[in-house]
Amino acid sequence: MDINYELYKVFYHVAATLSFSEASKQLFISQSAVSQSIKALEKKLDQTLFIRSTKKVRLTPEGEILLRHIEPAMNLIKRGEAQIMEASSSGGQIRIGASDTICRYFLVPYLEKFHKAFPHIHIKVTNATSIGCVELLESGQVDISVTNFPNSHLRNLSSVKKIRNFKDVFIASKEFEEIKGKKLTFHELLEFPLLMLSKQSTTSEFLHNLFQQHQLDLVPEIELSSNDLLIDLARIGLGIAFIPDYCLKYTKDLFIVETEEHLPERELVLAYNEHIPMTKAIEEFLNYF
Repeated sequence: MDINYELYKVFYHVAATLSFSEASKQLFISQSAVSQSIKALEKKLDQTLFIRSTKKVRLTPEGEILLRHIEPAMNLIKRGEAQIMEASSSGGQIRIGASDTICRYFLVPYLEKFHKAFPHIHIKVTNATSIGCVELLESGQVDISVTNFPNSHLRNLSSVKKIRNFKDVFIASKEFEEIKGKKLTFHELLEFPLLMLSKQSTTSEFLHNLFQQHQLDLVPEIELSSNDLLIDLARIGLGIAFIPDYCLKYTKDLFIVETEEHLPERELVLAYNEHIPMTKAIEEFLNYF
């Protein structure tokens, strides 16, 4: 099917903003031209892509399917343009996806060293959960994702580079002094309020699966999107928090709750798509690990 790329470009901007007027501003064309382009694309595809009303615009199911294919293609085009520009200059760009925790407690020193060695290379970091970072990578919005492993969403990616092992720990404040120095079973842990990351995280997947292996249903007291907040809430005695051990240097006033059951090690990994040409900037960054 021979469809002009410009029609798909207009579709992408309307779908991304859900606004014909905003798309016209981004594309520097009139709103009428945007509307005509969408009508032309819908006619060629013989599908309705948007549901229009006076107050809002939303994608039809067919529009959502098309967007899932168009968005990675648009990001690949942008990446290609960036690489061409990089080839003619001494700089470049690296787009990294990583969670708040991985950024703060692990990645920052590497970013600092790399920036000092290559000050002309622009570093863009996008925060998301480890699962969200894989989605950013698959859609072409980042070049590299630093994530926890195992990660159920990594199965479709071609290359993963192991960075380091880590273990998860349960931590508590003096409010739970009676269990300090004792080894609790998972079943006994369930008698206490547990604080953990939300279900959109690999850590939640990991811990829920671990408890299920022991025929136990894990029902946390509090679920948050930040390990920093988990540490803060554990510090004021709201419960026992579950965090990676590389955060322990910020928990001097808390103690580790030992468990009878073994907590398996996990890994931090760099994930990237080896089928997409790698820039010199990205190659240099990977060498730091």
